[in-house]
Amino acid sequence: MQYFCGIDIGAATAKLVIIDEHGNTVGKSISRSGVDYAKAADKNLADALAAAKLSRADIVHAFSTGYGRDNVPWSDGRPTEIACHGRGAWHHVRRKMTLIDIGAQDSKFIHLDDQGHRTNFKMNRKCAAGTGSFLEEIALRLALPVEELNGLAERSTKEVTLGSFCTVFSATEILAKIRAGEKVEDIVKGAFRSVVKRVMEMGLPDGALVMTGGVAAHNPYLVTLIGESFKQPVLVPPDPQHIGAFGAALFALDKIKSGETPCS
Repeated sequence: MQYFCGIDIGAATAKLVIIDEHGNTVGKSISRSGVDYAKAADKNLADALAAAKLSRADIVHAFSTGYGRDNVPWSDGRPTEIACHGRGAWHHVRRKMTLIDIGAQDSKFIHLDDQGHRTNFKMNRKCAAGTGSFLEEIALRLALPVEELNGLAERSTKEVTLGSFCTVFSATEILAKIRAGEKVEDIVKGAFRSVVKRVMEMGLPDGALVMTGGVAAHNPYLVTLIGESFKQPVLVPPDPQHIGAFGAALFALDKIKSGETPCS
């Protein structure tokens, strides 16, 4: 059996997946990216190899993607995160789709046709609004663990509207809402709605609506709100936070099949 590795080093977290020659995941890991991406990559590889009971010599090819893709010394290829997220999602869905990936620092809106080819994409890189960092800032302002936001939003009975999409201004606005006596759960739902509005500004879905990324993985209620806003169900593939790394691993597998390295 041959094994292949994909690592997605984002601005906040590094995700790694090891697959076999049939595309099955046999090991995975996740950690904070930190300030030393090469060190984070080595740690993730060691953790995933231990989980899969494999050695480094068992890995035929390894591809890296994401913000820190150029900082992985043992990478054999560096496809873009757009390509890797599309490849990973297509493996599970295999039909025309619009893929929404919300990460820590950016949001991606990717269109794939019914053959899995990318036809268009948009990225939000201008500010942290509509990303995981926005939700982390909200949690910080409310003195809450970010893991509690989803449960609070689900319990909301009244949605508090936040007038600003800007992370800094929204944080200030939240303090005013607290002073006005608004409930925490209603403020959190308002923050979720702000993320949804930013996603909707990126375009309209065409085909199946699919969501990946850490925000989708940890905030299923936000996924529900996006489905309601677009008026169609949202598909969330297995291990949505690892989809970019999984796609990179699939590209590594493709390399051994074709002898060519994807670069788009």
